[in-house]
Amino acid sequence: MAKKIIDFEQLKDEQCAEFKTVKLLSEDGKILDSEWQSDLSDDELIELFKQMVWSRTLDTRSTKLNRQGRLGFYAPTAGEEASQIATNFAMEKEDFILPAYRDVPQLVQHGLPLYKAFLWSRGHVDGNKYPADFNALPPQIIIGAQYVQAAGVALGFKLKGQKNVAYTYTGDGGTSQGDFYEGINFAGAFQAPAVFVVQNNGFAISVPREKQTAAKTLAQKAVAAGIPGVQVDGMDALAVYEVAKAAREFAVSGNGPVLIETLTYRYGPHTLSGDDPKRYRTKETDDFWLKKDPLVRMRKFLTEKGLWSQKKEDQYVEEVKAEINEAVAKVENMPKQKISEYLKNTFEEIPANIQAAIEYYEAKEAK
Repeated sequence: MAKKIIDFEQLKDEQCAEFKTVKLLSEDGKILDSEWQSDLSDDELIELFKQMVWSRTLDTRSTKLNRQGRLGFYAPTAGEEASQIATNFAMEKEDFILPAYRDVPQLVQHGLPLYKAFLWSRGHVDGNKYPADFNALPPQIIIGAQYVQAAGVALGFKLKGQKNVAYTYTGDGGTSQGDFYEGINFAGAFQAPAVFVVQNNGFAISVPREKQTAAKTLAQKAVAAGIPGVQVDGMDALAVYEVAKAAREFAVSGNGPVLIETLTYRYGPHTLSGDDPKRYRTKETDDFWLKKDPLVRMRKFLTEKGLWSQKKEDQYVEEVKAEINEAVAKVENMPKQKISEYLKNTFEEIPANIQAAIEYYEAKEAK
C-alpha cells in the first residue's frame, strides 16, 4: 500500500483543536483563578452589575409592553446580560457601536435615550435619529451586515489617526453569513481597530449551532482571516469584561481586530413575533443554562464581597421601572406618524407618482 502524502483526518484534528474557554467566576460566584485581580473598583463592579439588573428588568418590562400592544418588534435579551453588558462596559463612549436587533441594551448604555429605543421598536422614524456626538448606528436587521459596516468604521478611525474602536455584535447564525467573513477579513487585511463579538446562544432562531457549521468553535473562524479569536464564558460577566477590555487595548494599539465568541444563552424566544422555543429546545437544555444565570453568578460574587444585597437590588429595580414608565409615557404622548411622512422618508428624490400620493394624503390629513 502506497504511503499517504497527507492524512486529512489527522490534519483536521490538528487544525480544528478546540479553543480554551476563558472563565473567572464559577456558577456559585467564586473566583476560579486565585492570581487574577480586577482593575475594576468596587463602585465599578457595582455599576456593572446594576447595568445587568437594568437589562433584565428592561427585558421583563419590554416583553409585557409587547404583549399589551404598546411596543413593536422585540428580541428578548434575558440570559445574555454578561455577554452584552460586560463587553459594552469595556468600551469607551468615543468608540462606535454597531448593534444587531438584540443589542438594544448596549445601545442605551452607550448613550441612546431609552425612549428612542422604544420609538425604534415601534417603527417610528425618530427612533433612528441620533445626536451628532452619539457614536452608533441603529440596530441592524440584516443578519451579519453590521460586520461589514464595522470594518468600514474601524478603517475610518485608523485613517484619521483616532484611538477608538468600532465594535459590533452578531449571533452564532450570523457567522454563517458571507458578510461575517467579509467584515473580519477586510478589517484584518487593513489592520483596522475593530472588536467583533459573536454571541453564541446555541441557536440561529431554531437551528442548533452544531448544524450551522463543522467548526468546533466559532472563535477559530478568526484564523482564516489572520486575526486573533478567543472564546469566553458568556455567562461570566468578569471574564467577558476582561477579554473585551484586552481586545480593545489590542485593537487601539494598532494590532488590528479581534474576534470574541461568548458562550451564552437566551432564556426567551428568538423574537416575540411568533417564535416558540419549546419546539426546538428541551427543558433539560433550558435548565442547564438557567443554572449558569449571569445575574445569579455576579450577585453571589458581590454579596460575598459585602457590596450588594437583596434590599439594594429591590430598590434599584423600582428605580428602573420608573425610568421605563417615563420613557413609555413620552413615546405614547408623541404625535403619530402620518402616511405622507412615511412616503417622504422613503425617497430622497421623490418620483412624480409618489409626490402625487404625498399631496393626496396631506390633504386628507389636514382635515
